[in-house]
Amino acid sequence: MIFRLKTSKKTQEIFEELENRTNYKPYTLVKHAIAWSLMEKTSVQDYKSDSDGLDLNRQTITGDNETFFKVLIEQVEGRYLSEDEYFPKYVKAHIDRGSQLLLDMYNHAGSIDRYILQVLGEGDTV
Repeated sequence: MIFRLKTSKKTQEIFEELENRTNYKPYTLVKHAIAWSLMEKTSVQDYKSDSDGLDLNRQTITGDNETFFKVLIEQVEGRYLSEDEYFPKYVKAHIDRGSQLLLDMYNHAGSIDRYILQVLGEGDTV
């Protein structure tokens, strides 16, 4: 079983930028990135990126919710994923794709407060 993965360099840069702007650490940003990627409801099977970025521990990414993350990713993929496919391949792909979505969402919101309202589904009222 693999316990670490490396994000793309671009993901590292996005997380560094967002950490500077929000004070959110990568262990928080990674969960938001996965969530935004999953909301796309499209496969990341063919998603390609480098592995020159952040070195992340599996526990940092999924915490006590490993099964929850796996089931959500399998739902989006529409099939069972073996352990070797799920981590690191699919988790990394969702992090890397989701990091750009996360940055776009944050930039669209314009501030951490507005981003949080957007995440809560109240962004239209701001």
